[in-house]
Amino acid sequence: MQSANVLLKKIVRSSILPFAAQHGMKKDLFPLSRTLSLSLCLRQDNSSGPSEKLDLDAWKKVMKSGLQEEVSEMVSEHKELSTLAAAREILEMWRLAGRSVPENISEEQLKTFMECPSKSAKKKYLKYLHLKELYKKNDKRKMDEKRERKQEAQKRASETDETKRSSLVCLWANAMDKAYSWRAAQAMIFGQPLVFDMSYEKDMSVREVTNTVRQIVLSEGCNRRSVDPFHVHFCNLKDDSLYHKEFIKHYREAWGKLLITVTDQCYTDIFPKDKLVYLTADSPKVMKTFDHNKIYIVGSMVDKSIKTGVSLARAKRLGLETAALPLEKYLLWNSGAKNLTLDQMMHILLTLKDTGDWKKALEFVPKRKYCGFVSKPVHELKKTLNLINTLKLGKRQEEVRRQFAKNYSKKLTQK
Repeated sequence: MQSANVLLKKIVRSSILPFAAQHGMKKDLFPLSRTLSLSLCLRQDNSSGPSEKLDLDAWKKVMKSGLQEEVSEMVSEHKELSTLAAAREILEMWRLAGRSVPENISEEQLKTFMECPSKSAKKKYLKYLHLKELYKKNDKRKMDEKRERKQEAQKRASETDETKRSSLVCLWANAMDKAYSWRAAQAMIFGQPLVFDMSYEKDMSVREVTNTVRQIVLSEGCNRRSVDPFHVHFCNLKDDSLYHKEFIKHYREAWGKLLITVTDQCYTDIFPKDKLVYLTADSPKVMKTFDHNKIYIVGSMVDKSIKTGVSLARAKRLGLETAALPLEKYLLWNSGAKNLTLDQMMHILLTLKDTGDWKKALEFVPKRKYCGFVSKPVHELKKTLNLINTLKLGKRQEEVRRQFAKNYSKKLTQK
């Protein structure tokens, strides 16, 4: 009897109870389930012989336990639904109050919101969801606009003879692409090597590594389109590193077809040390001319917090020669760090390699970082800067100097 009752309970729970819960009939189902189990028990008792007796106490215990389980499940489900509804009401109130709340929120996100330990944590989580929703809407809007522009361009091309022009442009682009590839292939055999050091992953955050890889991708494209490209080496690049993952995201299938040298070895194991020059802004030695026989190394690092001396310390540990670009010699530099992006460094080195003209090369430095090019000797520029400062401050600077001299002479006489 007990096995039959258990089987009946399983059938009710697996098939009938979910259907009743969906249609709001769960309360009406309890008497039905009890009558079914009771009728089954009575049938078994009638079919059995007169010697067999019905154990009413065991049957009551089974029915009570099943009823308690079903009631506890229903109460817990009701509590969960009530808490979710209360949380949604709180979100609606916050939205009406003008706070940043997402328009659509799933049950999982709502549960995560309820599990936040404090009110400030809940606000931050809702703000994160709100910004995420805005970014998705913005991306969708941009994609829709791009699709509309593409459709309009296709319509215009179908109306006019632009299809012929586009075919000519495609042929020209394919021809130029082949020419660029041929130059890069020649550079891998005869070109001057240029090394990108990929050993700074531990010194950067994930976002900084992503920005570094973007700048290296721009540098590789600029080198590929130049007249006399470098033979680019990516050294210290591990297979499972963040660098490698970001490169695969950018290049995808073209990563294995790039005309560059990728290795996990250090550059000191590939090239002789006397030919290596590490380019770093922290170097005390200033680079005067571009040497075509040297192998220049660029640290693959984007440092927003500006940790000075990291690349210089690495070059000293390896016993390499270092050099810095002569920015102060040719530019009236403003206050700030003299760090350039990797694509700017590539433009500067390619221009120096082709022309040897520092003025042309340093035109790729952003204009916001300097006032202009140096056209006079340094001592004359210092005089003009002092004159500008005196004109700005007026007579107040001379008065301060005189007062300082008087006070200093009084201290000497008192001693």
